[in-house]
Amino acid sequence: MPNEKTLVVIISDVLSDIIQKGEIIDRYYNPGDFFSEVHLIFTNNDKPDLSTSQRMVGSAKLFIHNTFSDKLLFLLTLGWNKKLLDFFNFYSAKKIFKYKPDLIRCHGAYVNLALGAAIKKKLNIPLIVSLHINMDEDRKNSRNFIKKFVSRKREKIEKNYLSLANIILPVYSPIIPYLKRLKLTNYEICYNVINPKSITKKTNYALCSPVRIISVGRQFKEKNPINIIKAIEQIPNTTLTIVGDGPYHSLLYDYVKTHNLLDKVFFIKSMPNDLLCKTLNEYDLFAVHTEFFEISKSVLEPLLTGLPVIINFRKGEQVMELTSDICYKVENKVSAYKEAIESLISKEELRIKLGECAIQVSSKKWSPTITEKKFVDIYKKQLSQS
Repeated sequence: MPNEKTLVVIISDVLSDIIQKGEIIDRYYNPGDFFSEVHLIFTNNDKPDLSTSQRMVGSAKLFIHNTFSDKLLFLLTLGWNKKLLDFFNFYSAKKIFKYKPDLIRCHGAYVNLALGAAIKKKLNIPLIVSLHINMDEDRKNSRNFIKKFVSRKREKIEKNYLSLANIILPVYSPIIPYLKRLKLTNYEICYNVINPKSITKKTNYALCSPVRIISVGRQFKEKNPINIIKAIEQIPNTTLTIVGDGPYHSLLYDYVKTHNLLDKVFFIKSMPNDLLCKTLNEYDLFAVHTEFFEISKSVLEPLLTGLPVIINFRKGEQVMELTSDICYKVENKVSAYKEAIESLISKEELRIKLGECAIQVSSKKWSPTITEKKFVDIYKKQLSQS
């Protein structure tokens, strides 16, 4: 039975977009089905379907609310000025007091964190913040003036309010350098909760004919899979399925069409996460390109499945979790992807070793059972100390 307590989750993301892409994860906002009542507070105008969102809080009674949007607050507070932000957030917080929350969870350190801090200050309840990106790295990728300006304003929110959190939960180790720069010590790595019921372990490493390779992720400059496509173009008896969309999608499709590869390379713009996780084990290999200092859910899932993963060495510091024991690491070159794919095709022992090691490591670190229990333990500890 769920704990008879109430959770407030404050979100800046547009949940409707996540639902539309099929990225619904059971109990994502209520790990372990720990709370009996969950209030999702959106700092935007999003109004996701209540029945569809229900899966993301398990059996808890779900309520959805909207407060001042990030953009509106930016204008009203003259660029998220702290004094003005605190004033408006106190007004928003008063509306939330009547729900009598026992704990506040913020996903990300944006305007939602300032609201979470206002609630904590008044009610003296635990505030937990999960971080899903390294903000310093994210700012490096802000290219135009407006994005850089907004990013710098957001940095002030991070500096003003992150220290007020009872505990910070980075979802992977590459976020830790950012926390250390801010001299924050109250953190603990908690990997993203991934699909708790649909991951199916790979047990058979015999190859399909043609060999089936899959790549999952949003398609843009830092995650451009073109070199994987070009490698597949040179390897007979192989197919590549690319799941995802993005600004580079049409460019990639045009390349495939122009080079007569439509019978080798297949595009799926979106796929329900349940279906993706259930079918990953039916592929032979997973290949991806990313320059981000992260470990995304789209990589965690095939690793937990035991699908041999090919991933590039990123420019700069490497992601600690993505070792050569569980990933086939390559340079982001056509020749390197080609060599890796051919090597894994020709060596069954290598495929088995890579896949089984990935399952072993993943099951200990980021299996849904492990991650959900860890969140519940943290909730219990914070509630007992409040």
